[in-house]
Amino acid sequence: MNVLDTLQRPLRNLRVSVTDRCNLRCAYCMPEEQYKWLPKRSILSFEEIARVVGVFTSLGVDKVRITGGEPLLRRELANLLRLLAANPKLADLALTTNGVLLVEQARELREAGLKRVTVSLDTLSPETFRALARRDDLGRVLAGIQAARDAGFPELKLDAVMIKGANDGELCDLLEYAKSVGAELRYIEYMDVGGATRWRPEHVLSRAKMLERLAQHYGRIEPVREVSTAPAERFRLPDGTVFGIIASTTSPFCRSCDRSRLTADGMWYRCLYATVGINLRDVLRSDASETEFAELIASSWRSRADRGAEARLAELSRGASAGREKLAQNPHLEMHKRGG
Repeated sequence: MNVLDTLQRPLRNLRVSVTDRCNLRCAYCMPEEQYKWLPKRSILSFEEIARVVGVFTSLGVDKVRITGGEPLLRRELANLLRLLAANPKLADLALTTNGVLLVEQARELREAGLKRVTVSLDTLSPETFRALARRDDLGRVLAGIQAARDAGFPELKLDAVMIKGANDGELCDLLEYAKSVGAELRYIEYMDVGGATRWRPEHVLSRAKMLERLAQHYGRIEPVREVSTAPAERFRLPDGTVFGIIASTTSPFCRSCDRSRLTADGMWYRCLYATVGINLRDVLRSDASETEFAELIASSWRSRADRGAEARLAELSRGASAGREKLAQNPHLEMHKRGG
């Protein structure tokens, strides 16, 4: 089944948050001191998540990424992966993590059926890590990356949010590190979404500027020609090294976006910038049939016209997309609640 929205974008890629908790406090995601957490009773069980994913895969979704918060904080996460990996319609099962707990869990996750891992790594400097994440866990993150490699994941990616004045001097260092561990690095433009209450345009290191700096160091950089709905544009260095840039802030890819997001408490968002979600938890816990459940999702997707990043780019005066008061009124706007 191929469900298309108003711009003919397919329902294909689902990101599933399993917790809104995180063990870091990164400046671009959770810069405030206090947060309102989701009640435990509202959090979907693993069996409920597997059922929801089953409905989505019946409608054409074949890619699922587990997110958070920090997903490895969810106890016995491998049990969920086993449930999802048993779904024959699911072609790709991936996970994004900050890597702090990866040493302890990498091998079990791989054995449970996880196919791909992406680790957030914004810096190689302990001092910069402490400033950005307000924790001293860089060593654990680096050990977690090695553990993922040792566990035999066929594809390992590193995500680095680049912020002017914070870590933009590490463009080449991060790329060299990624090469040394056999990972593909993806630079991410600093985004004005969710809990990024301190976002300002002048803090954004654009894709154009990244490519300019990298070319000054490495020489001619060629784009990788491929047909893909992945968020990253990929490029190749003269030595063959491939890296990606996710330029959602300066060059949105809304018109090809096939992603939607399920929060840990069952709210479904059809756009990262969406302010209104659809409560699937209540439907899940009602006496609705699978057919009724599927039709709710399908009809909602067919009406989708979201182009959140494009709308933000068009704004003449641009600051953080949500301030403290707005986030307090609607905590689901937080990135750590709806997943990245």
